[in-house]
Amino acid sequence: MKTKFTSISALLLIALFANCENKNKSSQSTAETTQETKTTNVDSARVNGTACDITISGIHFTKSVNGADTLATADTNGKVTFKTGAKKDYFSDPNGKLSNNTAPILLSKIDNKKPFTLISKVTPEFTKEGLYNAAVLYIYVHDNFWQKLCYEQDERGNHRIVSVRTIGTSDDNNHDKVTTPSIYMKISSDTETIANYYSYDKKNWHMVRLYENNYPDEIWVGISNQCPMDDGSFSVFEDLSLVQNSVSDFRMGN
Repeated sequence: MKTKFTSISALLLIALFANCENKNKSSQSTAETTQETKTTNVDSARVNGTACDITISGIHFTKSVNGADTLATADTNGKVTFKTGAKKDYFSDPNGKLSNNTAPILLSKIDNKKPFTLISKVTPEFTKEGLYNAAVLYIYVHDNFWQKLCYEQDERGNHRIVSVRTIGTSDDNNHDKVTTPSIYMKISSDTETIANYYSYDKKNWHMVRLYENNYPDEIWVGISNQCPMDDGSFSVFEDLSLVQNSVSDFRMGN
């Protein structure tokens, strides 16, 4: 009887382990399928824009998203006035309600295997009805994979530094409140790390966001103006520069 009982117990244990193994394989397969679907959705996104040929402050802009080349004008000193029409934004809402990819963006292609730093002094047009009006710096791959750094008007009428990173859908991060009409913004990479900063004087930088540089070898960087709720606005970009080096101290931004 003892031998028979032992044999039955062993068979039950074998069946139990087999069942657990099948469940684990099933769960792993489901997770892999879900991840593959997410990756495919991101990788198969549409690459926005049309060709253009604009040089401002030594930056060669060769891609125009949503007619940006007709909306951004520069004077002889490199001061850019960037106009935007009504209800123009670039955002992929996790709930879908606020999704909008109509904002104009002027882009320059760069080699992401090399360090880079994009800087501009920005002055957005903030108005009473201008919720989410912003001057914006971009990293762009396609319409499901990008990030933006904004000087933006929030729901209470405050003016804030805001960062948004989009991988399929957008996150939305409100940062420091700013009280000056103009601010310097900077995005920098050493090829491994991306960091976002703002400054009042272009000397003392405040870190906004830092993350792994997981973008492809060729990416686009650029400028934009957005006006999601109002009837139109403009932003001014000055002291614009794009160089092939990074900050040396990612915490301090210098």
